[in-house]
Amino acid sequence: MNKVALIQTQLEASFRPEHLEIIDESYKHAGHEGAKDGGGHFVVRIVSDVFEGKSRVARHRMVNDATRHLFGDTIHALSIQAKTSKETT
Repeated sequence: MNKVALIQTQLEASFRPEHLEIIDESYKHAGHEGAKDGGGHFVVRIVSDVFEGKSRVARHRMVNDATRHLFGDTIHALSIQAKTSKETT
């Protein structure tokens, strides 16, 4: 399974998102010291009502906690945009 699919599987199981987009931007960081271990740079855009009533920081922590086991080999860095369905309309 590729890296994006691994991240997608974990986030779908954890948040049952209405919308999920994962963009691999690893190519922008070629030669970056942190990427030498194989972890990539990803943008995650996720919409889930699980985030209702949570601060931006709490939402980021939730996503990071859900993907924590993927850091190192799969993920080096995540840029997270986490919203509820009410915030997208």
